[in-house]
Amino acid sequence: MDKYIGTTEAAKLLGMTGRRVVGLCGEGKFSGVIRSGRNWKIPVESVKQYMTDMGISGMEGFEVDAQNLLPVAIGNTSYIEVSSECYYVDKTLLIRDLIDDHNMVTLFTRPRRFGKTLAINTIKTFFEKTEEDTSRYFADKKIWRCGEKYQAMQGKYPVIMLTFKDVKYNSWEESMEAIRLVVKDEYKRHLELFQSTALDADTKKYMERMENGILSGVELQRSLLNLAHMLSIHHGSKVVILIDEYDTPIQQGYSHGFYEEVISFMRNFLSGGLKDNADLAFGVLTGIMRVSKENLFSGLNNPMVNTVLDNKYSEYFGFTEDEVRQMASYYDKSEMMDEIRVGYDGYHFGNTKIYNPWSVTNYFASGCQAKPYWATTSDNEIIRDILTDLTPEISDDLTKVIQGEPIHASLDMEVVYPRMTDGNDTIFSFLLLAGYLTTVGKPEETEIGTFATLRLPNAEIKRIYNTEILSWIRTRQHGTIISEIEKAVYLSDARRLQEALRKYMITSISFYDSGTEGFYHGMVLGLVASLSSKYYIRSNRESGEGSFDLQLEPKDKVLPGILMEFKASSAAEKDKLSELAEEALIQTEDKNYKRDLEERGVGDIVNYGIAFSGKNVEVKIARKDN
Repeated sequence: MDKYIGTTEAAKLLGMTGRRVVGLCGEGKFSGVIRSGRNWKIPVESVKQYMTDMGISGMEGFEVDAQNLLPVAIGNTSYIEVSSECYYVDKTLLIRDLIDDHNMVTLFTRPRRFGKTLAINTIKTFFEKTEEDTSRYFADKKIWRCGEKYQAMQGKYPVIMLTFKDVKYNSWEESMEAIRLVVKDEYKRHLELFQSTALDADTKKYMERMENGILSGVELQRSLLNLAHMLSIHHGSKVVILIDEYDTPIQQGYSHGFYEEVISFMRNFLSGGLKDNADLAFGVLTGIMRVSKENLFSGLNNPMVNTVLDNKYSEYFGFTEDEVRQMASYYDKSEMMDEIRVGYDGYHFGNTKIYNPWSVTNYFASGCQAKPYWATTSDNEIIRDILTDLTPEISDDLTKVIQGEPIHASLDMEVVYPRMTDGNDTIFSFLLLAGYLTTVGKPEETEIGTFATLRLPNAEIKRIYNTEILSWIRTRQHGTIISEIEKAVYLSDARRLQEALRKYMITSISFYDSGTEGFYHGMVLGLVASLSSKYYIRSNRESGEGSFDLQLEPKDKVLPGILMEFKASSAAEKDKLSELAEEALIQTEDKNYKRDLEERGVGDIVNYGIAFSGKNVEVKIARKDN
């Protein structure tokens, strides 16, 4: 297993200057060296071999100083600090591709904590015109090796950089104030404007009003356009505009009831700075999702949108297999690659296999403890909104997902928040964009849309479904109802299950929602999804002489297998519930639905006949024990 030392340690052993050792690294005199930022890490065995070849002694008793390794960067999004002081995974070729593509506005949609903010800061550091010569932070990076064309672009433009990642408030008034402060801070960052002799008196007054927090809402909507114009006049140059996590306040608006207000503001704010702006060199936005063109981007000139389905730029957000392998080797943890792969790999961005960078860096920082690090970075609020109203089809697919099975779905990559729960295409598209699902193979483009096979990416995401999301289902608005349903199933208690289902329906569903057997089927399927840690849950599968409604196969044969058959009648026929429940129960036996479970070695099987009418329910149970 390779162990590494830095150039200073190597210089002492070799009896030469650190500069000479750096030169030897660049000349390829040491095999297996790793370049991290401005530093080199050299395998001890390579140093030994060089000393042997050159007849240099002094390695006897040498021990590697593990403290000499660079730290991983956790939560630090400063390119200068990360690339100079920490283990840095070089993503600077993103800059090359942006220059080559020459798009006026580019939007990158990626899951949270996949490197979007660091990427924006990298772009800012490269292009921004400053008093400091920042080219030294790129001299040893991949972008610099691309040649003079790209080097000439370094430090060329004034840059506006805004991040809305912390605009997470429950009212429009608070969100508006937070946005105002973000913009105000960016104005203050450009101190040169306050002393500029190129700006007229009216512009200076506007800046004073910004400083004092007395701009009207309309004036604030023009603040991005105005700042770009001021910088262009002062510097005599076009301006780069970078906006990180543009959709965070929009998501808050959807979740807390001020969606229309925030959309109206953001449409005017972004259009002012990014549409037909003569002062704009180019703009880059990042977010989790693309808010549909007709809702937000109607004011922009067709921004180039890059999503998790696109091949281009796919390697710049998240870590590739080679990058993680090199990182594991650097920290002398190559033997942990299988554990890292199971926990944090599994994403596919375009054709590129991607690891979750937040989880991988936390894994190494914690001494290689396999934990769900990504799960603690957000409250999954939108996921909970999605799960509030489940159709039978969506419930069935989510149950399959939780159990590690792939599902097939149509995709809508221009999701609109108010339509989030309209159907499978929007729900599963959001789960894909947000990092809760990934594609299997290449999506299929057809005349009627995009279709893809989706699955859970890795063990970490499975744990999120099984803990955070399912635990929320257990408690949302219903106290211990879900727990009661679980107990009833475990105990084969018909009366307890009947009461729990009745209470759930009374407190949760509208009279107008109920009525069809399919509705009740989906409702129960969603409720028993919380049992997926102990049961394989299957819906509408063939067995015996027909298709059962719901089957729960125990993962531990100590538990009984379960078969559920549902019947429904109109509210006027609720007096027939007992008869319908008995009919459903008999059907499970007559159709021999138990055959599938028996073939799987399940001997103890409980049949459930469940009849619904409006918000009423009757449950009957028959148990077969071999």
